[in-house]
Amino acid sequence: MKAVSLSLSRLEGDLQMADRAKGTIQQYLASVRRFEEFLGADLAEVEQEAIRRWVDHLRTQPIGPERLRCHYSALKFLYGLTLGQPEKVAFISMPRKDSPLPTVLSPAEVQRVLDGFTVAKYRVFFALIYATGLRISEATQLQTSDIDSMQQVIHVRHGKGGRERLVPMHSKLYGLLKAYYKHERPPRPWLFTTKGGRPLCHETARRALLCASAVAGIGKVVTPHMLRHSFATNLLEHGTDLRKIQVVLSHESIRSTTIYTQVSPSQIAAVRSPLEDLTM
Repeated sequence: MKAVSLSLSRLEGDLQMADRAKGTIQQYLASVRRFEEFLGADLAEVEQEAIRRWVDHLRTQPIGPERLRCHYSALKFLYGLTLGQPEKVAFISMPRKDSPLPTVLSPAEVQRVLDGFTVAKYRVFFALIYATGLRISEATQLQTSDIDSMQQVIHVRHGKGGRERLVPMHSKLYGLLKAYYKHERPPRPWLFTTKGGRPLCHETARRALLCASAVAGIGKVVTPHMLRHSFATNLLEHGTDLRKIQVVLSHESIRSTTIYTQVSPSQIAAVRSPLEDLTM
């Protein structure tokens, strides 16, 4: 296990040297740790066939193309740069970067998913994501000092690309967070933590969400990003203009935000049909 730990340590150092974003580093390390658990062997010594088995396993999991690209990129960085064995991952082809319409949940479906959690911490964590549109990497890095009850906002300090922003925190969410904090008393400075006092693990949280979505019985494999999409669509349904949604979601381009107009029933229903101009 010492050799495996050394490989992970080197991977983290190489990612930092390559100036990868903090969120990217965390995702790559989490992916490689899962690979390590799957193998139960020294990362540097495995044959290509073992890596193929891991890739085949990933393809059977309920994850989208972007998440799959992250796993593949972690492998390519690990073997191509850190371990200097690029031939072992030469067979990996990245999934196409398609831009499918986002899958969104109705408020009733979100309620059923939240009711499916057996651990209160995860219920509050994903309620926060739905209430604010945060990415899971942003939510896990929240600190108690980021909650501004006076201004009714949450300060997001670890956004994508290192960008900071404010997101709204209305009374119901604040009430949930206050009750959660009073009951859990997470060790400072983090808002959501593991039993060891570290920031909540992305993969553990994702697995909890998968279990809750199965219990909900809504026929959808729910992901954190699906809750983010649902948040944005709900804002649009209630008349929030696209520019404000762009700011809250921290989209660099308004083009990324306009996709929600294609999945919003009220926006689609508002399109006037030319048949209205005819006498029937």
